[in-house]
Amino acid sequence: MPYAFDPDLAPFVELIPQSDISDLATARAGLATMLEPLNADVDTDGVTIVDHHVPGHDGAPPVLVRVYRGNGSAPAEGRPALLDIHGGGFVLGDITMEHAIATRVARELDAVVAAVEYRLAPEHPFPAGVEDCYAALRWLHDEASNLGIDTDRIAVGGQSAGGGLSAAVALLARDRGGPSLCFQFLGIPELDHRLETTSMRTFVDTPLWNRPNAEQSWRFYLGPEAGEVSPYASPAIAEDLGGLPPAYVTAMEFDPLRDEGIIYALRMMEAGVPVELHTFPGTFHGSGAMIAAGVSRRAHEELMGVLGRALGVS
Repeated sequence: MPYAFDPDLAPFVELIPQSDISDLATARAGLATMLEPLNADVDTDGVTIVDHHVPGHDGAPPVLVRVYRGNGSAPAEGRPALLDIHGGGFVLGDITMEHAIATRVARELDAVVAAVEYRLAPEHPFPAGVEDCYAALRWLHDEASNLGIDTDRIAVGGQSAGGGLSAAVALLARDRGGPSLCFQFLGIPELDHRLETTSMRTFVDTPLWNRPNAEQSWRFYLGPEAGEVSPYASPAIAEDLGGLPPAYVTAMEFDPLRDEGIIYALRMMEAGVPVELHTFPGTFHGSGAMIAAGVSRRAHEELMGVLGRALGVS
């Protein structure tokens, strides 16, 4: 069907190949090939980058966490921190997807950014990925003094599946009694395995992400015998959203995930959670990567402002 894409984005749509994650090997290789030249252009001046292997949850394998730290003068109470969770439909990608944004946040906000290399489905279905992310959060708190982190200013955030995993980590942290989070950034989040929203039923052929991919994504993530689905897998089914940290939620107009993000934001508001919700017209899932478009630049600048305020950075 035709879509009224933003004029700045429309020229890119014709260049985007049809996305299909049913052939995972090809999809993973294609994403890696695309990221390599983009990351080669990232300016890392002013940022120290160190890899850590942190204990997994309940005897699981160690989790790779790549820590980006700004080189500014650290305040006595420590820097703010962001647990950064990459997207990819629970089945694609790695921490290299976050290289550009992690570098920028670390440098411009003089923060610590921890990108998590969580295990991917279908090789490792739920709860492997979210438990890896939660283990990384616990490690950030446990190692706060060594990392120079202010534990009162730790946020979690990500986009797409990373947004869904961020929401799940926030739920786990609340329900397990910590570690505490000051904020959650849920960018175009993948939150609802039921696939029943209007946008999910309508957008079957949109760029980068569409209903067929969403269906395959959840099949991979939940496993062949999903049974009763946990709210830590599909946060949209959580009955109680009270007591969660303040949130910033984004949604793109022509994205099958649009409505589940909006509904989750509204439900958090109803539960008394402070929420900032921004929908961007003329956009599609992942269109923020087309940074030449004015709407993408606006979204990136707004995110930096939101994170700065949430983390107490002037």
